[in-house]
Amino acid sequence: MRIVFMGTPDFSVPALEALVEGGHEVVAAITQPDKPKGRGKAVLMTPVKEKAMELGIPVYQPVKVREPEFVEKLRQMEPDAIVVVAFGQILPKSILEIPRYGCVNIHASLLPKYRGAAPIQWAVIDGERESGVTTMFMNEGLDTGDMLEKEAVTLDPKETGGSLHDKLSAIGGRLILSTLKGLEDGTLKGTPQTDEGTCYAKMLKKSLGDIDWTMDAAAIERLIRGLNPWPSAYTCLHGKTLKIWDGDVLGREYGVEPGTVAEVAKDRLVVQTGQGSLAIRSLQLEGKKRMDAGDFLRGYAVEAGTRLERRAEE
Repeated sequence: MRIVFMGTPDFSVPALEALVEGGHEVVAAITQPDKPKGRGKAVLMTPVKEKAMELGIPVYQPVKVREPEFVEKLRQMEPDAIVVVAFGQILPKSILEIPRYGCVNIHASLLPKYRGAAPIQWAVIDGERESGVTTMFMNEGLDTGDMLEKEAVTLDPKETGGSLHDKLSAIGGRLILSTLKGLEDGTLKGTPQTDEGTCYAKMLKKSLGDIDWTMDAAAIERLIRGLNPWPSAYTCLHGKTLKIWDGDVLGREYGVEPGTVAEVAKDRLVVQTGQGSLAIRSLQLEGKKRMDAGDFLRGYAVEAGTRLERRAEE
């Protein structure tokens, strides 16, 4: 097929690679404009732009794809299909009607559940046992188009937002080839979504990681995993931000206020929560590198009874 690809972050790259390796003619890669990142505010190319340039694919970075001039440019490309993976802009009807086989989206959840911006992380935070990828026709709604194919994956007990991201990204690359073949052969038809069982996976904000120790230990542990690697879960120790990267849920109650360090052992810090306790195994103090709790405790004194505070309460 003659394909126009739309995508921006790392998650999109395996699908672009799969299309090229699968013999499709990718005539253009559309991605978000480059933005300054990091402390130095250096302008960095999007991951899709980097990969497209490596593959020799023309790159376009419109501020708004809905501008009439750009819509006309897309029309002139005469794509059989437009494949969209975490692009970052809503496509208007004028674009959705261009390709012969439609605009096909790779979405990182088992629709109709987890429509929205952050389905990967919310699946971990909410304690889902499985997630997956859905290919779907795009319409003018938010992830509401007819479903085409799905592939599920079981979440590991220590699944993080980052590890699930990588699994689903790879699945998306495989699944899009199957979906396009089915559309071209006429053997694949869309299945309308229902609104039953759906929920909105709202965009992640850094403030979401500010740990509320009155929550139960299991919910906090899932939050830590879901927000790993970004934006990360954190608390405040002695006035400094302390990121928590890994912890284990303990059933023990220590009879102290939530957020209190109840036990300091050789290889862990145990914190009382609203229900149960959390043994912190991996952490990162502001200005320091990530390390195991044992290594941290050998260089930083923390006593039982120390309170971990919320940043929002400063």
